[in-house]
Amino acid sequence: MQTQPNADEAPRYYQLVLQQDLLGGWTLYREWGQTGGRTSSKREVYLERDAALTAFEQARDAQVKRGFRVMFSQGLEGPRAG
Repeated sequence: MQTQPNADEAPRYYQLVLQQDLLGGWTLYREWGQTGGRTSSKREVYLERDAALTAFEQARDAQVKRGFRVMFSQGLEGPRAG
């Protein structure tokens, strides 16, 4: 996800990645910052796929409310209704 670029500063980004581990758990990786600048990251581990997917969707929705726009999306399934 990315904010709209403006003339004064580089756009900010927020990346979410949900990945299954070798033991069947799920990890939600978050990375954010300013393009070309400092970044921060966070990792959260979930035992259940549904809990991980819910956390992913909540993080995505929170950033969309803050003005970020989805720039690229990839996955095996379409979005869940709800």
